Amino acid sequence: MNRLPSILSSYQSGMTLPQVFYTDEEVFAAEMRNIFQTQWLFVGHSCEVREPGDYFTVSIGTESLIIIRESRDTLKAYFNLCRHRGSRLTNETKGCARSLVCPYHGWTYGLDGHLKAARFMGDNFEPKDYPLYCAQLRELCGLVFICLSFKPPDFEAALKAIAPQLSPHRLEKAKVAGRDRYVVNANWKTILENNRECYHCQVAHPEFISANYDAGLPGDNRGSNSRFQQELAKAYQFWKSMGLNPHEVSFPNGAWFRVSRFPLKDGFVTESLDGQLTAPLMGDLPSEQVGSLRLIGLPNFWAHANADYTMTTRVIPINAHQTQIEVAFLVDEDAIEGIDYELEKVVAIWQATSEQDWMLCENNYAGICSSVYQPGQLSPIIESSVVSFLDWYIRKLQSNREAFGLPLQETSRDIDAKESRSAMQPVALNSSVQIEALNGIS
Repeated sequence: MNRLPSILSSYQSGMTLPQVFYTDEEVFAAEMRNIFQTQWLFVGHSCEVREPGDYFTVSIGTESLIIIRESRDTLKAYFNLCRHRGSRLTNETKGCARSLVCPYHGWTYGLDGHLKAARFMGDNFEPKDYPLYCAQLRELCGLVFICLSFKPPDFEAALKAIAPQLSPHRLEKAKVAGRDRYVVNANWKTILENNRECYHCQVAHPEFISANYDAGLPGDNRGSNSRFQQELAKAYQFWKSMGLNPHEVSFPNGAWFRVSRFPLKDGFVTESLDGQLTAPLMGDLPSEQVGSLRLIGLPNFWAHANADYTMTTRVIPINAHQTQIEVAFLVDEDAIEGIDYELEKVVAIWQATSEQDWMLCENNYAGICSSVYQPGQLSPIIESSVVSFLDWYIRKLQSNREAFGLPLQETSRDIDAKESRSAMQPVALNSSVQIEALNGIS
């Protein structure tokens, strides 16, 4: 018997979720079907696949995908399975390949995804009917997003809101200087909830608070913080004079994204322990006085783009009780470690802040699993953004039949060869680059 409708009806907006949402495997399966298979997911950086044949892989639930550069201007995203009998094409996390060769029977695919060679298949076999399956992919100023659904949510609004503000950082011309990978013993929603409020910041994040105001976040209704508002107004005027086009866009009409440039505290030009630059200016930034551009993408992404480095965080559920997290640090592509930057200084604030958060989330989840846990009231003064996230989450679980265990519509596994070939045609973006379908995590 399907329990999900009654479980969903137990949610009360303004309260934390009932325990079953965090611990139940049926709920987790519905989340993977109806959120992580239908929404735009951040998977990596285009600078990680610079040359034709460069690729990285990503796993999301039972799916594995290959993000690969077909040519200088074209990225592709393939499901990591051979069209013969479904074998994985690669178990590597990253690499460079002239073609994709199945290790089982040697079927060989070009970088464009079409089948080039298949031995002993007989005269009636048509290689053109067996290209690799694709997923939807979009690049946003060097950030790579994928969607496993063939009817993805709108991306153009996010592109329009974020690209003018992020493009001066030139992440497509950056490099990943370092990355930390974690398995956190907590449900993925506790991690997103923690990210959506700064109620805990003064208590738990001394490094973060040394550089950042804890005011001005969406859902923070503590009243006007005069010092912050004055700094924000002054910063906006200064940034506009430099052509940075600051503009806060916060989940418009219930959308999945937010972007906002924030000033840092006096004496700080970047999020570093001493407030000073840790690496050369990134991209085309006109000054070190650019504050910190904050990005959020539900359900699995946030980032801070500073003058000298950018931090990105990617969240992928493993099961109801564990979550995989990758925190990456990008600097200018020409910066040389040991000469232009010291990695430990670049990562200092966000490595400390992230690991503090993971400990908080694990502790939170351990309490949620208690036999006496009951939903608690969220603060209308400082946790309204958590309420907004949970309302968004419930809407997504309710929005499609997949959430209730009914047959999937438009899944990648069910498309025929004609649809697959059509999906592989590149989609023109608002730039000279043409990008196409897929997914990736290293």
